[in-house]
Amino acid sequence: MTRQYLAGELSVLLGRLQALDPNRELAGGITRLRYEAETCPLPSLASVAVRALWLIDDLCRESLASGDAVAFSHEAAISAELYEFGVCAGLLEED
Repeated sequence: MTRQYLAGELSVLLGRLQALDPNRELAGGITRLRYEAETCPLPSLASVAVRALWLIDDLCRESLASGDAVAFSHEAAISAELYEFGVCAGLLEED
């Protein structure tokens, strides 16, 4: 896979996450990660993917704490897609 494809797919997944609620406190972190995914060298994409999963984990916890099951469901689905993409692309190791 090319660097452009990997960066683009990672950016699209983060964009879907950001679109769920762009006003949340963690939205700035998503914006920074998208920018980094689009501009960093190929070896750094793995770090971006890991940090994106950590951020999604924080969003999921926040949604659960506030009782927002719909947001949690959407965030968890994107997290699963990001993890699967990361493993298939060789950015993440399968647990």
